[in-house]
Amino acid sequence: MKMMKLKFELIIHFYMIMLINMKLIDKINIKLKESIKQKDSIKLDTLRSIKSEILIEEKSTKLNKLSNVDEIKILNRLYKQRKESYEIYKAKNRNDLANVENLQASIIQEFLPKQLSLKEVEKIIDNIILKLNPEGIKDMGKVMGFATKELLGKADGKLISDIVKNKLNEKTQ
Repeated sequence: MKMMKLKFELIIHFYMIMLINMKLIDKINIKLKESIKQKDSIKLDTLRSIKSEILIEEKSTKLNKLSNVDEIKILNRLYKQRKESYEIYKAKNRNDLANVENLQASIIQEFLPKQLSLKEVEKIIDNIILKLNPEGIKDMGKVMGFATKELLGKADGKLISDIVKNKLNEKTQ
């Protein structure tokens, strides 16, 4: 019995390592097969839309390959679209459609890097500001360039912008 348990744990460990090192499209394909077997139409539609966007973007690049950064940008765009649709449907009192959009957003979020907390984002931005030593708000573009590269997929762009603006305003006062 112990031997079977050990084999099972090794198989799970191997599978997890494979998932970590896989390209996003391969992960999507695996999840697609699972959702077909589970007959989960919302998850299936969401995964198909992700796959479609990735394939469209791949075809539009000269190398027919996307970097991890490009994949995260696509996922962020899809996530934001779902969240905006959720807010619109919620405002129009269409809870049935809002719930679908919210479920789709949560499915997309599974493929995004873990979102950092507000304190973690502020700490990273503080380090960037210390490193760059900007003179004030006029250097916001320079700070934002570094911050968005560092925090890509880990924090919302609006949040990053607001924090950078506040920190630079504090510095000039």
